[in-house]
Amino acid sequence: MTGGLFSGLPELVPGSVWLVGAGPGDPGLLTLHAANALGQADVIVHDALVNADCLSLAKPGAVLEFAGKRGGKPSPKQRDISLRLVELARQGKRVLRLKGGDPFVFGRGGEEALMLVEHGIPFRIVPGITAGIGGLAYAGIPVTHREVNHAVTFLTGHDSSGLVPDRIHWEGIAKGSPVIVMYMAMKHIGQIAANLMAAGRSPDEPVAFVCDAATPQQTVLETTLSRAEADMAASGLQPPAIVVVGEVVRLRASLDWLGALDGRVLISDPLSSLAYKDPA
Repeated sequence: MTGGLFSGLPELVPGSVWLVGAGPGDPGLLTLHAANALGQADVIVHDALVNADCLSLAKPGAVLEFAGKRGGKPSPKQRDISLRLVELARQGKRVLRLKGGDPFVFGRGGEEALMLVEHGIPFRIVPGITAGIGGLAYAGIPVTHREVNHAVTFLTGHDSSGLVPDRIHWEGIAKGSPVIVMYMAMKHIGQIAANLMAAGRSPDEPVAFVCDAATPQQTVLETTLSRAEADMAASGLQPPAIVVVGEVVRLRASLDWLGALDGRVLISDPLSSLAYKDPA
């Protein structure tokens, strides 16, 4: 692409790879660098979470290769994906590795970049809006609010084995992080909730599941820590989802801007029941 918004932006040169974040869903959340890459790439190797509307910005004739990894479903091995990027670059292709969210936030972008370094392939990293921030914003839930929290923890709900990560210090997080944002946590939410409550979190603490965030299919389930597993199962909701634990969930009653567009009446003081007020 040349001229206009793309004037002066870098060239995706043959034989190189750009690792690019596509954001949480809405194509309007693509960065200029991401849109610029889509208009130059010969081959786009994309994840399952990349919105099809984003792929529609590819240049005519660009080859789209699906390389999505979804829990519990047949998926290409990470090493094979990384080596495919090397292979395509060595063929002289302009290669775009397009990932949902941000490539360096639970996106395996670091692993792929390390493989490119090992094989001497030039690359660029283009950050994207991660779902743990952008997806929650589309649900009307801020990850920080000074009357609620001065810290937030982002974690993954399963490790490479598919189990709840045993290297996470659940007690430390439960006691030290007022807001917890979890990726890939739906499958194990029962165990995760039990871990947090055993470490002292209130069973009545607000929890929200944001499914298909920042897309027309976005669905939000609000519940509590003790009811999270049962309510999620009864809802029939499926991944992809972001799960957030903390009092910031209450702010959705005031900040659900998408709901307001459909007629939801927002309230002015969703935190009126909280004893804490930041004097600053």
